[in-house]
Amino acid sequence: MILKVADLTVRYGIIEALHSVSLEVAEGEIVSIVGANGAGKTTLLNTLAGTVKKTKGSITFCGEKTPAAVHKVVSSGIVLVPEGRRIFGSLTVMENLMMGAYLRKMSKSVENDLDYVLTVFPRMKERLKQQANTLSGGEQQMLAIGRGIMSKPRLLMLDEPSLGLAPVLVKEIFKQILEINKTGVTILMVEQNANQALKLATHAYVLQTGSIILYGTGEEVLKNPEVQEAYLGRGRRNSRKQEIE
Repeated sequence: MILKVADLTVRYGIIEALHSVSLEVAEGEIVSIVGANGAGKTTLLNTLAGTVKKTKGSITFCGEKTPAAVHKVVSSGIVLVPEGRRIFGSLTVMENLMMGAYLRKMSKSVENDLDYVLTVFPRMKERLKQQANTLSGGEQQMLAIGRGIMSKPRLLMLDEPSLGLAPVLVKEIFKQILEINKTGVTILMVEQNANQALKLATHAYVLQTGSIILYGTGEEVLKNPEVQEAYLGRGRRNSRKQEIE
């Protein structure tokens, strides 16, 4: 396993946001975490990234405990693309991408990764000199993911990558996530579009009020009746249809 989380608890003052969460991610997988708003999904990713401190429990990455400093977490290979993109709006697309490589020495490897990002996201190549805050929402999301790739992740964590995007762009973003995974980058994804996230996932977890309540393959979780009713809106609709008939 590339990532092991055991008995992870996080508190904000007296509020316990995560309750003894345990999960594993194997190298090369796409693992999706689904759950309602307020379930603790973003807190989980931020804790793995080191921006939120855990109260107890352990996080092991590539056989070693994750460091306390955020920049060392990034250097170890864990990279978070946060919810809301958080690009540097006043910088150009090129400058944003190179910010992703800030902790790396300029080398042929950095140049190769830049070429790869511009291949996966050709719109970025067309807008390299454009100020980032002038991009559309979908383009900003592509830029945020591209910036993450420039950090050379072994584990790329995506927090709500399709949030606020038009359906046609959602489809494009998920296609690109799959392409990135095929290069060997492990993906841990929090996503409000449960249907798409579970279809893409090797394995999936359901997080509810800070606790893991269900785990399985993406297909198993997608077919679970409780998941279909709670997150896909299917069970209740089907029951109502039967009543009408």
